[in-house]
Amino acid sequence: MGGKFKDDVTSDEKDHKRKRKLQQNAENAAEIAVEITKEEKKKSKKKKNKKIKNNEVENDNQSNGFQSEEKKRDDLASGSENNGEKLGFSKEKKKGKKKDGEFFNGCDENGVGIVGEEKEKSEVGVVVSGKDSNSAKYSVLSSFEAVKVPKDVMECCKGFDKPSPIQAHAWPFLLDGRDFIGIAQTGSGKTLAFGIPAMMHVLGKRKADKSRRVNPLCLILSPTRELAQQIADVLVDAGQSCGVKSACFYGGTSKGPQLAALKSGVDIVIATPGRLKDLIEMGKCYLKEASFVVLDEADRMLDMGFEQDVRSILSQTSSTRQMVMFSATWPMEVHQLAQEFMDPNPIKVVVGSEDLAANHDVMQIVEVLEEYTRDNRLVSLLEKYHKSQRNRVLVFVLYQKEADRVERFLQGRGWNVVGIHAGKPQQARTKSLALFKSGTCPLLIATDVAARGLDIPDVEVVINYSFPLTTEDYVHRIGRTGRAGKKGVAHTFFTKENKGLAGELVNVLREAGQHIPPDLVKFGTHVKKKESKLYGAHFKEITADAPKATKITFGDSDDE
Repeated sequence: MGGKFKDDVTSDEKDHKRKRKLQQNAENAAEIAVEITKEEKKKSKKKKNKKIKNNEVENDNQSNGFQSEEKKRDDLASGSENNGEKLGFSKEKKKGKKKDGEFFNGCDENGVGIVGEEKEKSEVGVVVSGKDSNSAKYSVLSSFEAVKVPKDVMECCKGFDKPSPIQAHAWPFLLDGRDFIGIAQTGSGKTLAFGIPAMMHVLGKRKADKSRRVNPLCLILSPTRELAQQIADVLVDAGQSCGVKSACFYGGTSKGPQLAALKSGVDIVIATPGRLKDLIEMGKCYLKEASFVVLDEADRMLDMGFEQDVRSILSQTSSTRQMVMFSATWPMEVHQLAQEFMDPNPIKVVVGSEDLAANHDVMQIVEVLEEYTRDNRLVSLLEKYHKSQRNRVLVFVLYQKEADRVERFLQGRGWNVVGIHAGKPQQARTKSLALFKSGTCPLLIATDVAARGLDIPDVEVVINYSFPLTTEDYVHRIGRTGRAGKKGVAHTFFTKENKGLAGELVNVLREAGQHIPPDLVKFGTHVKKKESKLYGAHFKEITADAPKATKITFGDSDDE
């Protein structure tokens, strides 16, 4: 007992000592901060007086097309972003981390940006960043003729007038072998943005090695079966004219045809993580020669819990791979994946904005109502929007059981309707989607399995019967309409159970210039801070090429 009491006292003394040190450090830091603030105020006052005295001289110099060296120094010292970029400095001073003879993030040993290394270039609605991103050889492509690839590879672009923004900016980098991050919403032409470079990669490897290849040279991972099949449809057709063979592997269907395709030889594998991992573990799919790897909808893939599978699969690919990631958002988990498997200086292209924003071609109508009134309101909206039962209407619900119930409810009311969700057999999912796309059954009830990536033509109306779990999913849902420059309507039911997302929804509506119902504002306009799955709400947004964290050791700590 005595020994134990002595240990407790010693422990208390250590805790007390540690707390006093922390308190003293905090007090010292506060005093230093006050002194720094006073000094900065003095400097600011002196600079202001200098500028007033030299104002006439500066104006004369600027009118002659010059800028005084003093003003340059002042602008740089005050953190002016625009002038800093003109002088060749990055927006923030970052300490460089040396790697393979270079300093990480395009900085010198003092953490100062090197001219031309990390300078950003931006078009209207497009921002490009990364090492050498402003080089003349990466100029934006204004036409398909400007793409330096064989005509038979570009055959798949015949139906389009010119490259989409993501294609025009991505192709020069991808065809040059650069690791690439693309942030763009669905429906922006991403499939061909990585598809054409993938086919060129295959043709280049064939030219270098004449021997017959069986193992795949390219891998494209997708979060859902429907998106994987959609990518495969595009690349199978595109590859016919140039002799590049693609195959699609996903769960919920027989492995037989997939195993036969692998045995006969495949150039490009398009797959969902679960089924591909099964094929690898069976010893039927070898990815050691896969040197062009694409993660499509990377954020969605990690949201669905595929992170470990993705890491396992990527570890099986070639060590000299070219890595490509497309994502609609850029959360912490996706950044860490990129940091682990990409070069330290990847190219990043952002089309539109990384901030949450809805398609402005979609008219958003939000109704605040009681949950029990939704069925009757849904029927009345269908009578309004789907009276002819010819135009495509997509109704989103939250859960699989809810999808089945709403489907049965509408069928009982005489509506020609089909449903799709992750709990249905793959054959039924494929059939429902085909009926909806063809217009044979133009009314579809779906969970968020259809919210992203699917290119469903001419959806005129989206109805959110249930509000999704996140505002990001809301933006993706309503993005199923208003595509390719057409107008669309999104009608959303919002109940008191969704009130935690009211603030974010108000911001989305405001940004798009849409009507904000007073009943929605009553729930409050507070926006909950975005959370990281790993770090909670207290984390800072980071860039694609941010350096890795370093461990900090406190020399005066009592702990060993």
